[in-house]
Amino acid sequence: MSSEQDLPTEPVESEEDARFELESVVSNGRLPPGLHLVATPIGNMRDITQRALDTLKIADLVACEDTRHSGMLLKHHGIRARLISLNEHNEAQRTPQLLEHIRQGGSVALISDAGMPTVSDPGQRLVSATVAAGLHVESIPGPSAVLTALAASGLPTTPFYFGGFLPHKKGARTCVLTAAVQRDCTSVFFESPYRLIDTLAILAEAAPQQRVVVARELTKKFEEFQRGTAGILLTHFQTKPPKGEITLLIAPVDPPKWLTW
Repeated sequence: MSSEQDLPTEPVESEEDARFELESVVSNGRLPPGLHLVATPIGNMRDITQRALDTLKIADLVACEDTRHSGMLLKHHGIRARLISLNEHNEAQRTPQLLEHIRQGGSVALISDAGMPTVSDPGQRLVSATVAAGLHVESIPGPSAVLTALAASGLPTTPFYFGGFLPHKKGARTCVLTAAVQRDCTSVFFESPYRLIDTLAILAEAAPQQRVVVARELTKKFEEFQRGTAGILLTHFQTKPPKGEITLLIAPVDPPKWLTW
């Protein structure tokens, strides 16, 4: 009579085995069928991982917000790819086409103009539909304006709230900002340079002593962090109008004692 030790057992795949298998697939010039979300630089074109470059090189299709913009990134890294547009205007129409491509055993790499796809960028509908269809979705991490700004802000980093782009209309923006200054964690938003001064004026009136950080042109040549109360930053940007892409951070209503700036 055999003991349990004598019974044959099937090999158990370890995490290292799975990683090696995936790396082998990529090195052999094939991507697993599915949707591959690829983070791209938010400014500095060197801020892209080797895994992201490998994926973009061998994907059947690269879906991107703007084929001209993404084409420059790929050209910079010597990548020739079949590009297809996927943006807020055509995502609903493109999604069934891309799903069918994946069902037929194809691979799609999804990128946005900058950062991680679907985070205040197109792609949420496509990802949801891919998951609902039981197809493979893989996320390849990389640059993020939210985390880059948060890490260097000097404000508490965990927990934090990310609200995406602030509303265009002043009334809705005021409501969102009023909630932010009462929140018990750091709030992070994207804002247009054309509305930043109005936004800082709203904050200066709502919470004159609350700390605010404006992170501008992250990872680019003219990267800038301005820190202070909303009133101080309002005066700064009134005399030096802001340009470029902006991430706005608002301190929690009751900051920790170690926050001394």
